[in-house]
Parts: sequence; C-alpha cells; structure tokens
Amino acid sequence: MTIAVIDYGMGNLHSVAKALEHVTHENVVVTRDARRINGATRLVLPGQGAIRDCVGELERTELRGLVEELLASQAKPLLGICVGQQMLHERSEENGGIDCLDFMPGQVRRFPADMRDESGNRCKVPHMGWNLVHQHQDHPLWQGIDQDEHFYFVHSYYVEVEDDATLFGATDYGRVSAHVATGRDATFAVQFHPEKSSRAGLRLLENFVHWTP
Repeated sequence: MTIAVIDYGMGNLHSVAKALEHVTHENVVVTRDARRINGATRLVLPGQGAIRDCVGELERTELRGLVEELLASQAKPLLGICVGQQMLHERSEENGGIDCLDFMPGQVRRFPADMRDESGNRCKVPHMGWNLVHQHQDHPLWQGIDQDEHFYFVHSYYVEVEDDATLFGATDYGRVSAHVATGRDATFAVQFHPEKSSRAGLRLLENFVHWTP
C-alpha cells in the first residue's frame, strides 16, 4: 500500500504525512508526480489558505485534471482536508467567487463578520481552535470516535451541502451549522485538521488507512 499526499504546494503536507506515518507502517509519500499519484492505493488532498490560490496551484502544477479523473473513477479512497474539503464542492464565495471541482453538490460560504452566538457574544472569524463535531451519519471513518468529539479548526469559510446524503458531520459556530464532514462513494472530506486533532484525529486517519469502500 502507498498513501500519496498530493503536493500542489498548498497545505500542511508534511504534518499530514507525519500523522499518517504515526498510524501506519505503509508507505506514505508527498508527491506531485502523476505516475506516483496514479500508482498509489490511497490519496490525501490537503489545502490551506485562500481557495483561489489552491485551485490556481492545482492547475499550475497540472494536477487538476488528474484529480478530477481520480474523483470521477472513485477507484481508490481519497481524503480531503481543510480547503481540500471545500474544493470538492461546486463553488466558493471566497475571492469574489471561485469555481471548485464540483464533485459534490454544495456551496462554500463565509462566516458572517458580525456573527454572534445565542448569548449575544461576538464570534471571532476565522473560527480557530477546538470545537465538537456532531456525526450525522455512520461512516467507517467515524469508527471508535465518540459522538460530539472535539477536533481542531482554522477557517473563515465552510461548506453548506445541497444533498443531505453527502453530509456526515457538522459543527455549530455562532448560529451557523458548518458542514465539516462530507463524502460520496470512496471520498471523505473534513474541514478540521485531523493531524492537529490529537487522539480523535489520529483515529480518523487510522480509519482512513483501513477503509475499504
């Protein structure tokens, strides 16, 4: 087994790779080589920063077409992380509006700048730190992870799904329910950072390593 962390220049590539190495003895590579990505048995699509830059770098490195082909075939498990989750949906409001990979129906929204919680306290944007994730559906990647477990977040934008069948987990921040775990077929994606989420994050990565869709 080889797990390929797709290197298009954006995201915590080596942090993700180190976390994967912690939970498996299988080969973990950070690569932008199309042959190595095609030859891998599992894929990780990370992302960090502005989505315009992430989509732009995916195109500049000539990996967008390959990623879209792999998504269409669903021949191997793929895990999206942070902006890697956002990119799998249709369109983001960020940077004046950016078309994404359109693999799952849904939009990427910005948290309101003046958002307040139910007590009237102002919520800071970006949403940064630990927050609980409520599981909406069972999934092999949730195995051994408690309902309403805490994960680590850093984001100003969030996914809003258009098909509940793709919704696997949500986080409440202020009065917004952010859809922070989404999936379809052999693809699962999370807004939070499993590599920074202690025991629960490592368990999710371990589950991904053993997942057979």
